[in-house]
Amino acid sequence: MLQVKNLSKTYRSADHSLTVLDNINFEVGAGESLSIVGPSGSGKSTLLGLCAGLDRATSGSVILNGIALDDLNEDRRAAVRNEFVGFVFQNFQLLPTLTALENIMVPLELQGKKGAEKTAQTLIDRIGLADRRHHYPTQLSGGEQQRVALARAFANQPRILFADEPTGNLDGENSNMVEQLLFDLNQESGATLILVTHNMELAQKTNRILQLRNGRAVG
Repeated sequence: MLQVKNLSKTYRSADHSLTVLDNINFEVGAGESLSIVGPSGSGKSTLLGLCAGLDRATSGSVILNGIALDDLNEDRRAAVRNEFVGFVFQNFQLLPTLTALENIMVPLELQGKKGAEKTAQTLIDRIGLADRRHHYPTQLSGGEQQRVALARAFANQPRILFADEPTGNLDGENSNMVEQLLFDLNQESGATLILVTHNMELAQKTNRILQLRNGRAVG
């Protein structure tokens, strides 16, 4: 489902350069889960962004669902993300002017799928927030917002889900609830899961762990 080959990312300015990722290689099969761990500044989120086609590598390649992202322009990469990819972020990134239900409908409407509201309603029931469907993000707790973000991520039935510190802004109780929902929804969907986290207990729930240090894979 995901192949990363000799992937490097270097940021250059007039007088110096900074290599954030250095020759990273790994593969993740369909339906598998992988955690990317490491200290702050080790390149975890940069690697996630490259794998999802949000940014371009300096060298190397990313092949997502058989598609070489490096060969595509920005419009084509956006189309691939829209068709195959789901995202969950640490800071939720819900649209503030839309209700919880409407936020879940967004990826379905972008794809022009019929029955978007019905699908979103099923998902909001699944995450236990049916009674909050008409609330706006500012009216929801952090844990509730992240549950809505999870439902939105799975709405378009992605082949692969990228989660960047999905419990990083939550307390212990909400973290546990979001973790359980993440793995339950992922198992139900059969999607591949790529997870960035500082939480080793969470990381150990995935099939494999990729450890980064100073931009290099060390385990």
